[in-house]
This record gives sequence, structure tokens and C-alpha cells, in this order.
Amino acid sequence: MKLHKSYTILTQNNSNTKQLVQSLLKNEPIDELLELQNLKGLLFSKSEIDRYMDEEERHDIKILTKDSEQPLKTMSSGEQKRALLNYLLQKDPEFLILVNPFDNLDVATQAKLKEQLLKISPNKILVQLVSRSDDILPNTTDFFKLDGNTLYTYSSPNDFWRQNKTESLSFNGNIPLPPASIDSPSNELVRFKNVCVSFDGRQVLRDINWTINRGDFWQLIGPNGSGKSTLLSMITGDSHKGYGQDLIIFGKQKGSGESVWDLKQKIGYYTPAITNKFRGYHSLENMIISGLHDSIGLYVQPTDSEKNLAEQWLQLLNLENRKNDYFKYLTIGESRLLMMARAMIKHPPLLILDEPTAGLDDASANLFAALVNKVAKESDTAIVFVSHREEPQLHPGLIFELRPSEMGSTGIEKRANHPDVN
Repeated sequence: MKLHKSYTILTQNNSNTKQLVQSLLKNEPIDELLELQNLKGLLFSKSEIDRYMDEEERHDIKILTKDSEQPLKTMSSGEQKRALLNYLLQKDPEFLILVNPFDNLDVATQAKLKEQLLKISPNKILVQLVSRSDDILPNTTDFFKLDGNTLYTYSSPNDFWRQNKTESLSFNGNIPLPPASIDSPSNELVRFKNVCVSFDGRQVLRDINWTINRGDFWQLIGPNGSGKSTLLSMITGDSHKGYGQDLIIFGKQKGSGESVWDLKQKIGYYTPAITNKFRGYHSLENMIISGLHDSIGLYVQPTDSEKNLAEQWLQLLNLENRKNDYFKYLTIGESRLLMMARAMIKHPPLLILDEPTAGLDDASANLFAALVNKVAKESDTAIVFVSHREEPQLHPGLIFELRPSEMGSTGIEKRANHPDVN
């Protein structure tokens, strides 16, 4: 049996991944990948899942799920990727292009997918395009890096790993002070006591006990479907499931007359999906200031003090010379940092970061983690960082893990095992 090569292409935020993928699928000649010339290749990516999902929703054409009653949209990320991979293998391609195959998967699902890919690698050429070096398959024979449109080769695996070490990054200066403090009635911000949640008769969360105090730095972890989003939505006020239960948020019993607006005033929240709402021509300065007004864009004349505060944040992020640039033209890494500043400008009592490093390359993820660590160290804002992957440069003090069972997920509190955490 012929053993195929396995290619890994490390991508960056500036990489023209789409162009490279299209060239490979069209069999356009690429000097560094001539072995793929005139071979049949297929694409395994989130964009392909979205395309098939759109076919289901718009035209009721089921392709990946034709043998299942469950719509693609309702499947977990792991189920969707498994359905796509099975479909592609049935078409018997000679090579598979894998674009960030492990994104948005929990640790156990990542391990299963990795095992399946390694199992098929003796019979298929794998071309893996990944933004995180931790995702690289161990059977890789040839390493590359895509910088813009240029594909760089490495003389050996050792050469690749030596030149792409994960580095610790930091920011100079202190985080800016808030314009005013936001009152919180006590040191205890959120308390769940034996909270249970079910949907359509199915238990999702069981006997959740979790207390978030001012200044805590939590990482919330758990498999896909374990109830992380449900837990967060009860805190932010976007779910009614906390009503009638022993759930205290900012000193008030859930359902005792608190308004969603009151809750959101005390919570900074960021998930990458929020970035998509800012599609207009917003300057970097106005983007940060809009965090003071909780608005999508800035529709009031900013004061001098607001401009000064925004300038301090931009200086911390090394973006002070670009305050009039448009947000939509930032790199993905720069936009995440700016949105973090927007969420923190008021120093809310609680900051929730939901998968903030998803889709970032190693350098950008490390820089974002450095900013989160800095906020945790220099403010009394409590942080809840949600992520499927372990960020090696992130230094949470506490971990809340959801563990699924047939009776619903239970929660386990533990201290983070990190040398930089006291």
C-alpha cells in the first residue's frame, strides 16, 4: 500500500486561505504542491457545512442528512462535521482539504475526529490548513506557512517548529480607569444554588451550584451541548429558565422585578458573532466609545473625556495612530482586541467572553489572552472565559466544568493548575 504524504499549511490572519483552496480544487498548478496536480480533491470546512445547511433551509434539499430525520441546523458541531466527512469519503476523493477541522469542537470530539483522520491518511492525501499549531496532525510530512498569497516551505519538521514557537506576549502600561464605578450590592455577583433546567422534558442542567465573586477569573468548560450557553443566558437575562429558582444575580433573586437592561448595564459581553453587527463605517475611536452607551455604533457627539478614555485604550492596544481608521478594515485579531476594550471600557462588575479566540491564529490568540490576563490582574471585574480549547497563555484562577449525564449536566468547581496563578 502506498503511504501518502500529509501536508500542513499554517495560516495567519492575513492568509488568503480562500484563494489557495480554490486553486487546489481547480487543479491549478502550485509549485510546492505538484503531487496534487490533476487529482480529485474535496473540501472539509465550516463554510461547506454552512452551504449544505443553506440548501436544507432554503430549498429543503437534504444532502448531508438524507438518511436522518434531524436537520443539519439542529446538530452539534461535532455531528455536523462527522456528517460532512462521511459524505466526502463516499465520493472517494484522492485528497481532502481540511480547513481548521477542530474549531468549535470539545476536547473529546476533537480526539475522535483526529483519530478518524489519521485512520484514513494512508489512503488519502490530507492537506490541512490550520491557524493553530496545536491542531496539526502528528503524521504531517511536509510543512508550509501561508503569508498573504505566498506559500513558504520548510526544510524539515524541526525547522518548522523552531520558527513557529508559541511566545508569551504582553502589553505595556496599565488598563485605563473607568469614567465612574458601577455599583454592585455585594462582593457576590452571581449565585446558582441547586438550579435545574430542562427543555421539552429533557434535563439539560442538574443541581448547578456556582458562585461568581468580584474579581474572580473563571474559565467555563464542557463538551458541546453540555449547557454552557444555557448557563450564560440565565446570567445575562436572555433566558427565562432561572425564574422561580434559587438564582441571585447582582443581589437580586431572578424574577424579582429586575430588568434585562439593569443586568446588561453591569455585564460586559463579547462573542465573535457580535462583531458582525458592526458593518458600518465606524472609526476605532467611536467603536470603543460606543461601549459606554451600549449601542451598535455611536450616535451621539462624544465628550472630550470620552475621547480621552478611548485614546488611552487605543494606546494600550498600540492602535493610537489609527483612531480614525474604520473598524471593518482591521484584521480579525485587531478587531477582537478592540471589542475587548469596548466591553471593558466601563469596568463592568462581570465580563463574559464567549469563545473569543475562535478562528484566531496563534499570535493573535496569545495577544488576546495577554489582554484578558492583564484585565484580570489590574481590575476587580470578574471574568468568565468560555472556550473549547485550552489557551496555553491564559491564566484563569478557577475552572467551572460542566459534565454531561443522562440526567443533565452537573458542575464541578476546581482551581486552575497554572504556575502563574497564586
